[in-house]
Amino acid sequence: MKHIAVLGLGKVGLLACELLHEAGFAVTGYDLRPAAADLPFATRALDVRDPAAVASAFGAVEAVLSCLPYHLNLALAEAARDARIHYFDLTEDVPTTQGILALAEGAERVMAPQCGLAPGFIGIVGASLIAGLESCRACRMRVGALPQNPSGLMGYSFNWSPEGVVNEYLNDCEVLEGGEIKQVSPMEWIEKLYIDGVELEAFTTSGGLGTMCETYRGQVPDMDYKTMRYPGHAKLMNFFFHELLMRERRAEAGEILVTAKPPVSEDVVYVHAAAEGMRDGALVRDEFVRAYKPRVLAGKRRTAISWTTASSVVAIIEMVRDGELPQRGFLKQEAVPLEAFLATGTGGHYARM
Repeated sequence: MKHIAVLGLGKVGLLACELLHEAGFAVTGYDLRPAAADLPFATRALDVRDPAAVASAFGAVEAVLSCLPYHLNLALAEAARDARIHYFDLTEDVPTTQGILALAEGAERVMAPQCGLAPGFIGIVGASLIAGLESCRACRMRVGALPQNPSGLMGYSFNWSPEGVVNEYLNDCEVLEGGEIKQVSPMEWIEKLYIDGVELEAFTTSGGLGTMCETYRGQVPDMDYKTMRYPGHAKLMNFFFHELLMRERRAEAGEILVTAKPPVSEDVVYVHAAAEGMRDGALVRDEFVRAYKPRVLAGKRRTAISWTTASSVVAIIEMVRDGELPQRGFLKQEAVPLEAFLATGTGGHYARM
């Protein structure tokens, strides 16, 4: 795998292109209207709704990374399978992932959705914690992408896709409870926790576990994923979506929220994963807790959410290229070894604070 196409040249897509270039890939970035810029890789215009144009672009590469909205990814995954090239994306949408899982049956190359932060890196961390125990009774995974200096009652800024956030806040959430896979409501099970002395609340959101419930059913009785926000956020979002009925107007809800709370440059990504179980005859609790902030990558200062997301997927692509991961079929994030991930040139960004 040498040549790779990256679809969608927003902040994450552009950074992924630059990191892939640094990792030795020949990169072509595609967008409906690619911005003119002095970049070390080629960029071209592409309308992903044109099957012939997509097939032509995919015919010139060995792999594709979609950094586009989740609702476009299933068709792109099918085109990648038909072109016999590796496929990667950042989707958090459960039905999209299930569709790609079905496509992966008999695929000649890797089909790897959910390669971002959550789902993605958090699943790699959770699986590592579980593997460190002789038996695991519970695994809890939490991620929060937040402004460092919040203002207003909501305490939030939309540094990530508003479409994706709305989807996570409104779709049912898969958990393991008492050894059974269950669907629970989003923005519930609210809990309090602290990271570096900062008080946060965590609540259920959709998609963060990826395929982990199915993987660990029968092994880990209790498992859940929650999003972290500053205190009071869940109450306001429940009022917005349910009492004001904005759940029935998702597109408009996203526009309202991002207009009210636009992106900030000073953000922080909190990662909190914990697993409880037995080791050497004793009950223990192992934790992975980090606060990632903006840093300079590929010569430019990047927001925390941008570099954590882009670094996760690029590290996985490196591992596939280098033969450290399977070369065909559906790739689960929990199948990615954490130590090997952190040992890659790009995944190593996660190893330093």
